[in-house]
Amino acid sequence: MTKDPELSALYQKIEQNGRLSPAEGLVLLERASWLELGQLAAERRKARIGDDWASYTMFRIINYTNICSIDCAFCSFKQKPGDQRAYVLSAEEVVQKAQEAHEKGADQIFLQGGVNLELGLDYYLGLLSALKSRFGCHIRGFSPVELRDMAKAVGLPLPRLVGELKAAGLDSVPGAGAEILVERVRDLLSPNKCSPEEWAGILSECHAQGLKGSANIVFGSVETPKEVIEHLDLVRRTQDQTQGFNSFIPWTFQPQTKDFPVQKVLHHQYLKVLALCRLYLDNIDQLEVSVMVLGPEIGKLALHMGANDISSPVLEENVLRSFGVSSEEQARKLIEAAGLRPRRRDFSYRFLE
Repeated sequence: MTKDPELSALYQKIEQNGRLSPAEGLVLLERASWLELGQLAAERRKARIGDDWASYTMFRIINYTNICSIDCAFCSFKQKPGDQRAYVLSAEEVVQKAQEAHEKGADQIFLQGGVNLELGLDYYLGLLSALKSRFGCHIRGFSPVELRDMAKAVGLPLPRLVGELKAAGLDSVPGAGAEILVERVRDLLSPNKCSPEEWAGILSECHAQGLKGSANIVFGSVETPKEVIEHLDLVRRTQDQTQGFNSFIPWTFQPQTKDFPVQKVLHHQYLKVLALCRLYLDNIDQLEVSVMVLGPEIGKLALHMGANDISSPVLEENVLRSFGVSSEEQARKLIEAAGLRPRRRDFSYRFLE
């Protein structure tokens, strides 16, 4: 371990389960060895939830529309109304995609789309009720910015909208669209998305109504180390208040457009941030590595540096280029190749085997 006395004191604090301050988190991110952080994160994981297994789940992402008014700098998925490639899936088309996923063993559907202001409330309620009545599966859907602009478009207060969606079949809400939850970065990358406070507030309302979900960080653009810590701290403070995040997923920006400045995040840099997430987010037990974005080799390493879950095989994903596994068999083999016991889970991290 390090000979740096300040780092040694922080390592001891971590070993004693002390909560890291933002200033201490920044010291670790800027000065600690990625291997030492990884070892500490692995020990924390073992103490919290065990370390002889890794979990996975089975869901399908259904991108129900690519029409979007938000215009994020990094996105190549968005289309404008009337564009040649613009689309909106009907409820019947969504059900067909869900049927294909069901036949592959999926027990969850993740509805993800652009912010399409032309869609009415009946469209969303119809999707949910059609899926729930046909499959009875867990439905996750609608990021904070989708909910914010949906509420404006249909003329409902957010709490009532969330209640209507829940009554129609929505079971959980992802913390998508977070990227980096700092105003300076959002002003550069996605000025039309939720502010950090809006993001936290919308998810707090969802959590209050029983719609739990995940949170994430997407790094590797214009953010500073200090802004990474600010992001993690907002997530941790929100979790202190709501206990509504059941998992956290760190991943990196992917090159999608020529105009978006993507930093090359080296593998050890990603693993260092992942390990810090395990140590800083002391109130979230489940830490996922995004094999979909980072690939299986980094996924196997991450499972020994704080992560305990590889999420789902990629049954459909149109927003990001995918390097992930594409079947349950591949997911299990990846975990076994990391020397761990694969355990399938549901959305709530209840093991199914």
